Amino acid sequence: MMSTRPHIYGYALTIFLSSAFLLVLEMVAGRLIAPYVGVSLYTWTSIIGVVLAGLSLGNWIGGVWADRGGSDRSAGMVLIASGLASLAVLLILTLVAPALQESRLSLISISFLMVLSLFFLPAVLLGIITPLLTTLALKLDERTGHIVGLMHALAALGSILGTFVTGYWLVQYMGTRNIIISTAIGLFLLAIPLLKGTRPIATVSSLLLAALLSGGIWLQNGFTNPCDRESSYFCIRVVDSTPEVPFGEARSMILDHLVHGTNHKQEPGLLLAPYVQLMDELVLDHWQGQTPPGISFFFAGGGAYTQPRAVQSLYEDAEITVAELDPNVTEVAREQLYLDDRGMQVHHADARVVLQQQLKDKRFDVIVTDVFHDIAVPYHLVTREYAQQVKAHLSQDGLYTLNLVDIFPDPKLVKSMMKTLGSVFDHVHVWIDRLPEESTRMTYVISASDAREPPEVIESRRGFQRAWVRMTEAVLTTGTPMAELPEFTDDYVPVDRLVASLFFSDVGK
Repeated sequence: MMSTRPHIYGYALTIFLSSAFLLVLEMVAGRLIAPYVGVSLYTWTSIIGVVLAGLSLGNWIGGVWADRGGSDRSAGMVLIASGLASLAVLLILTLVAPALQESRLSLISISFLMVLSLFFLPAVLLGIITPLLTTLALKLDERTGHIVGLMHALAALGSILGTFVTGYWLVQYMGTRNIIISTAIGLFLLAIPLLKGTRPIATVSSLLLAALLSGGIWLQNGFTNPCDRESSYFCIRVVDSTPEVPFGEARSMILDHLVHGTNHKQEPGLLLAPYVQLMDELVLDHWQGQTPPGISFFFAGGGAYTQPRAVQSLYEDAEITVAELDPNVTEVAREQLYLDDRGMQVHHADARVVLQQQLKDKRFDVIVTDVFHDIAVPYHLVTREYAQQVKAHLSQDGLYTLNLVDIFPDPKLVKSMMKTLGSVFDHVHVWIDRLPEESTRMTYVISASDAREPPEVIESRRGFQRAWVRMTEAVLTTGTPMAELPEFTDDYVPVDRLVASLFFSDVGK
């Protein structure tokens, strides 16, 4: 019995580490595809579903293989193949992602096919290891329950380790491509003890395949990370947007695949996006051009800091507080997007937590929620409870504004959001800058207050000459009846269902 223990412990360690590597790949999948399809409940559903499907198939194959003469060498070759399949992810991504983006497929189809092509095979191969090595261990020890329980426990513990290490550390400090390369190397190393005594041709062939794959990845520029910086939350990029402005210089911040804001170097108050300019014009209209001295703003979400920079420039002695979850976003804005946040109070924490804890006794004249990342919505910032929290932090005549992406002409998410805010505020309205001629996705701005009714049309007082129409009645009476739409609460926020048309059609791309 004693002589077999080192062999069993070797199997156990292999199962533990191979399970950890699989979850490393699963966690990294979300970040790897984010620059192409964003991050949402649907993308994570695709990732988890595809990996579990691959793991299930691999478990079945591994069990059958074990009964038909699987050996240490078999497990070693599977680990080599899984390392090659992991490395191939970087090559496949360069071939599949552009083709899928150019297709007319829906976002959910693109995300599913992308995950399937990238991670199904590695999941199948790594799924083979546990049943194969567990069966081999049972040939060395008659304690069936002990061995099976041990191996399953170690597989689960390895998965837990891979999840936490990747989520809390690896992505932030290594980046997705380095993680995938390291995972492939780790799987190659894990195979070495199992391949002892095999012919050198297997090792040479594996190294040759790895070299060919690496060459293909290099030729396709697959080793290059598209992100300027990878954080726990986003793939952050900054691009030159000077050709898009009438004069001077401008840069834009891209979070994952979405332009989050464009900042003008010479004129911080020049707001290029119509919806961003509208949020400023709503403030001017709310006080009829006579904003109070020392007006105070709270921004839930900093992003490119486009609006806080504009407020700093356009409002004399304004008090600006920003809750930005990702400190890396703020650092990039300082370094590359002309942000000078001296005089601003910046909290790197969730907006709801900041209001509840650090600013629990503070009131603001204006609160702006701009945290909705494309069609991915932080659920806890659209609920009635959050709206009540916002109202508690507004001055008596204060204004609350937020923006949402939804479909036209029946924006169910926007309508539910208005229903939710209507249970808290007296005056809730939705605004757009243009009336589309066909079904499309667009950005809506919602305003809420207890102070006064805004006009039906708002024309710009400064910046670009634009006008925005109050579409409240038209939105509420078109399409899905309001009685059929939910009011959002902390217990029930079916956001993804309400914007499902953006995922299941090419309108959402």
